[in-house]
Amino acid sequence: MPLVLASASPRRREICALLGLDTVIRPAAAEPPFDPTRSPEENALAVARAKAEEVAAAVGTEHPVLGADTSVILDTADGPIALGKPQDEADARRMLSMLQGRSHRVLTGVWVCTADRADGFVSEATVHFSPMSDEEIAAYVATGEPMDKAGAYGIQGRCLRHIDGIEGDFYTVMGLPAASLWRFLQDLGC
Repeated sequence: MPLVLASASPRRREICALLGLDTVIRPAAAEPPFDPTRSPEENALAVARAKAEEVAAAVGTEHPVLGADTSVILDTADGPIALGKPQDEADARRMLSMLQGRSHRVLTGVWVCTADRADGFVSEATVHFSPMSDEEIAAYVATGEPMDKAGAYGIQGRCLRHIDGIEGDFYTVMGLPAASLWRFLQDLGC
């Protein structure tokens, strides 16, 4: 049975293909903003749910509809800071400057709507960044790779030279927790 993917992300499409899922791409039109009154986990799940519900309302639930949202969370003494997709190159450099030499959390919220039910979950991983010089940050931003990714980096791309380690699911950081999604879809009967 095809899965309707409420995302234009080529990374999510690739992960679905690796799982052997037949997908139909139908990106959600809007992405709700980060709500500072919610926890980062609640935000990830709420945005994933909003995307799935928007697309399900448009195409129906004859086939399961999957929405996902990935957030990069930098925990600070003043509370968590959510780093979304950079607005421009200066914003990408700012984000990478904040992340370099530190660890941060990556949350991917998943929501699935079927004809019978709708449910979701959040997967979390921790990424350890090595220190980066201003020149290394500028060179990475100049590749253009950071511009469509939460936190201004792609774990599966050129930034890998600056990743010291990951605790948790690599695919959560890439944008869709593969093994957890597979089990979740099985539990939903998809």
